Amino acid sequence: MKKLSLLILSVIIAFSAIDTVKAQEELQIGYVNPQAVLAKMPEMRAIQQRLQNFAERKQQELAQQEQEFQTAVAEYQQKAGVISEEANQREQERLGQMQQQLTVAQQEAEQALQQRRQELLSPMFSQIDAAINSVAEDMGLTYVLNTTTSSGDQIILYASPEFQEKYDITDAVMQELGVFN
Repeated sequence: MKKLSLLILSVIIAFSAIDTVKAQEELQIGYVNPQAVLAKMPEMRAIQQRLQNFAERKQQELAQQEQEFQTAVAEYQQKAGVISEEANQREQERLGQMQQQLTVAQQEAEQALQQRRQELLSPMFSQIDAAINSVAEDMGLTYVLNTTTSSGDQIILYASPEFQEKYDITDAVMQELGVFN
């Protein structure tokens, strides 16, 4: 009975191993660097210029608010010794509110810049995504990995030269988009 159980267990393990090997053989993984593709797209230069112009406008608005705040602080410091305690208190409250408004304006400017960036880049990301899907389907890939995070940190730390040659689809994606390196 022990021999029969051992034989059945061996057969099950053998079939599991065969299934695992087949699954590994069928699994095709490619990778792409979307940031490199994005950088090569001709629309990117215009988008970067629009973002820079937007950021400069926001920076000018913030600089004007900062100047108004600094002027108000300087005026307060000049008259702080000669005004009543009650007026002094009101003036400090007003300056505190101005400073808080400036902080809020800075946060809102950062959020507006991020939102504008997303609005401008979203269509390009959609194009890149469609091209990646098309290339992956043409190559019969099971998965496509991103080589880097959005902050530029590498995800794929090593790929053998043969793997790179066969499964780095960055150039194919650029070709699908009509962008040549």
